[in-house]
Formats: sequence, C-alpha cells, structure tokens
Amino acid sequence: LGIHASPTCVMAYGEDGGAVGYLIGEENRGLNTMFIMMNQARLAVGVQGVAIAERATQAAIAYANERRQGGALGDKSGTMIPIINHADVRRNIMTMKAMTQAARLICIATAGEFDRAHRAKDEAARKLASQRGALLTPIAKAFSTDIGCEVASLGVQIHGGMGFIEETGAAQYMRDARILPIYEGTNGIQAMDLVGRKLGLEGGEIARGFIGEMKQTVAELRSSNLPQFGKTAERLDACIDALGEASAWMGKTLATNPEAAMAGASPYLRLFGLATGGSYLARAALNSVRGEGAADGGTTGGSEQIMLARFFAENLCVGAAGLADSVTQGADAVLGLTPEQLSA
Repeated sequence: LGIHASPTCVMAYGEDGGAVGYLIGEENRGLNTMFIMMNQARLAVGVQGVAIAERATQAAIAYANERRQGGALGDKSGTMIPIINHADVRRNIMTMKAMTQAARLICIATAGEFDRAHRAKDEAARKLASQRGALLTPIAKAFSTDIGCEVASLGVQIHGGMGFIEETGAAQYMRDARILPIYEGTNGIQAMDLVGRKLGLEGGEIARGFIGEMKQTVAELRSSNLPQFGKTAERLDACIDALGEASAWMGKTLATNPEAAMAGASPYLRLFGLATGGSYLARAALNSVRGEGAADGGTTGGSEQIMLARFFAENLCVGAAGLADSVTQGADAVLGLTPEQLSA
C-alpha cells in the first residue's frame, strides 16, 4: 500500500541566519483565508476520486470484453463467452459507471457554484452560489473519494486473480484511491463539517432549498411519462424524502444532543450523496432525452443516460431508508461503549 513516486518534499527555512515572515492579508483572518484554498483542494481531491474511478471502470470493461469464462445460460455447447455477458459482471460494471458518473456530476455542480459565486452579476446570486458551493463541498470530497475506492475495488473484482497482478493496473488504481478519503480532512471530518456547519446555513434554508430542487426533478421525471425510466421517480423520491427526514432530525438533534448528531454524520453524508447523485443523473437523463430524442418525441434519445439514472435509483438509492434509520436511530449503539470499553 502507499503512494509510489509521490512528489513530496520537506522545506527547511532559517538554516543560514534566520528566516523572515511576512503577514499576508488581514491579521487574525488567516484561517478564513486558508479555507478558501482548502475548499478548492477538497473539490480537487474529489475530482481525483472521479478520475481513478473512471480509469478503473475503463480497464474493467476492457478486461471483461477480453476474458472468456463460462458459457451462456442454457448453452450446452461448451463455448466460452466474454465475462461481460454474465449478469453479475454486468451489475458490477453498471455500478461502476453509475457511481462514477454521479460523483462526476456532483463535482461539476460544485465547481459551477464556485464559478457563479465569483462571476454572477447579482450580489444575492453570488451569495447563494457561495453557500450552495459550501454545502456541496464536503459531499463532493467525501462521496467522490469513497466512490473512487469502491469502484477501484470492483475493478479488482472483475479482473479476478489478475487484479492482483501489477501489469493490469487494477491493483494500482485501488492502492492510489485509498489515500483520497484521507486527504484534505478525512471523510469523517467532511461529514462533521456538513452536519455542524453547512446544514445550518441560513437557518437550514440552503439545504431545504436544495432538497426542494431535487424534488422538482422527481416531478419532471413523472411528467415525462417515459417507460424507460421504470421506477426511477419512485425510488429517487423515496431517497430524497429519507434525506429530508434525516436533515430535519439532524437540525433538531444538533441543538439538543450534538454527540448523537455527530454519531450519524457519516451515514448522513452518504445519504446526501445518494440523493444528490441520483438527482443529477436523472436531470442529465431528462436533458439528454430533450436533446437527442426530440425528433421522435423522446423515445430513443439518451438511452445510456436513462439506464444509468434508472440503475442508480433502483439499485443504489434503495439503501436510503437504511441510512436514514442509521442517522436517526443508531446513535445509542454507536455511543454505547465508552472509549475505555472500546479499548479493552
């Protein structure tokens, strides 16, 4: 494990007669200034998670098309077929593609909010974008880097034993991805930041407004009446509802029992990421239908985007209820043992 050929260094100052420091910016505002850089770095690390996930997915698909093992169900000829034809391998690859795209869209949306915070002509719009960017930053960092690890691990699984052979690259993707949840504040810290600082922005209105926009996407899914979406709207709606309930619980509990709130911070961030990623995938699918499928009434356009959104909603968002239960009902079990008992 560990980074190979990491371009890091140690710099020493003052070895030849002392070093001079200069104040940059306003005194006693250094931490605030530092977090401007830190938030940009957190987004950049999230993009690293997306990049490794994408490369691991590409490599897994290429290998699954080359590797022949097993026959088609019901085929007695003994003919070996590429493993990408097997349903479980297809599930793994769909998981990799959907999770990677969801994380990518979250990072793009976060970057877009930062751009609007700097460039929007209206001051109110700049403020809202800044707050939206602040809300999304811990999700972009933590959700995307967790997915980088999970997708790289699935890539090793698809490679099978070859995933442990360095020449395939699969092992390197998993090894390189693993440090990303540690960079720029561990993902546990990101979850605590989301709950402790970002959820309460403007009295919770920023988060509530964002959840409201996700609900609007569900309404548009329903009004599209496209059978290709299957139960996307239903499953995504349930996921967003679970996020809304968990958010309301977090807001109340943080004021009365902050330790209980923090005990559920990590599953809460994961829940937020699922709802956000699912909503962005659905939005991308809707946009692709309106663009590519306009000539035939939207029956064929954006088929891949639709299936990614549908898979994410019907296979991944369904975990939202359990995450919400963990947030709202799991604190007593988390805190049930004292640090001394845990150490025994």
